[in-house]
Amino acid sequence: MGSGARHDAKFGMTNPTSAGAAAGHGARTSGYVGRLAPSPTGALHLGNARTFLLAWLAARSRGGTLRLRIEDIDGPRIQAGAAAATLDDLRWLGLDWDGEVWVQSQRLPVYADAVARLFAAGHLYPCVCTRAEIDRAASAPHGPEDDGPVYPGTCRGRFPSLAAARAATGREPALRFGVAAAALPFVDGCAGPQAGILRGDFVVQKRDGGPAYQLAVVVDDHAQGITEVVRADDLLPSTPRQLALYRALGLQPPAFRHVPLVVGGDGLRLAKRHGDTSLRHLRAQGVAAAAVVGHLGWLAGLVPRGTSCLPADLLPGFAFERLPAGPVRGDEHGLLG
Repeated sequence: MGSGARHDAKFGMTNPTSAGAAAGHGARTSGYVGRLAPSPTGALHLGNARTFLLAWLAARSRGGTLRLRIEDIDGPRIQAGAAAATLDDLRWLGLDWDGEVWVQSQRLPVYADAVARLFAAGHLYPCVCTRAEIDRAASAPHGPEDDGPVYPGTCRGRFPSLAAARAATGREPALRFGVAAAALPFVDGCAGPQAGILRGDFVVQKRDGGPAYQLAVVVDDHAQGITEVVRADDLLPSTPRQLALYRALGLQPPAFRHVPLVVGGDGLRLAKRHGDTSLRHLRAQGVAAAAVVGHLGWLAGLVPRGTSCLPADLLPGFAFERLPAGPVRGDEHGLLG
């Protein structure tokens, strides 16, 4: 990947790496490689922004490298213009990155190759079950929030190939990863020791032939040389699945650090129901970037409430140990009026 300023034709934006170096935090002095991985499913809000700021601080405080990729393979949820708006918001906050912007929808052959390797090694099998059928299965308890029902293994060993599954059922099959272990324990940098429970066989290739999130993120984190993943703890239940894929592909996994969510007054992760906490809305109301960065720093336990600052101003006192141990309230931000 290249370094310095880069113009991405897809988004019409320039990578601000060179500006970051000029600001005094561009020197790369360690083997640490982190990443920002926004999904363009809507406007960037304060919860997303705090996670990205923490990932930025983790890399820059170590003299490390920070990669950026757009995770845009989630079909109907992707919103037109959201990727460009997200990069614009990151730049407005003062967050930079190194090298090219990777775009998952431009890497489909790479994921297909990983799927072929897994299938050839016997890790995958075709599945024609619908979500409704899985949900109705008596032996299918639900997994974590938004993870859906646990797959009961209906199609495991049923079809030798995708073609056989199509011929027998008239349906377009997905490919599932056959979970071989009950758990893959790991230690999370924020949440501590985790049992790593694996809840059923999971999809790695969707019915339309596209990659599922679990596969794409593993392939890309390895390809980008990521040494630590910093993300919100609603993704903690995904980690055992990703570890299983790392093992099956013969790849070394990164370290993981899942930070507590920014939530609304109901204790649920920040969303539209809590009011408009998007950076787009705050910018339109004339809120300064420094005020937002300072507020994110307060949500991270780094500065007093009401601070205005640049991301680089948070580097001297940055430590994950200062992060609040549990969820923090983000809808009462006090940035407007």
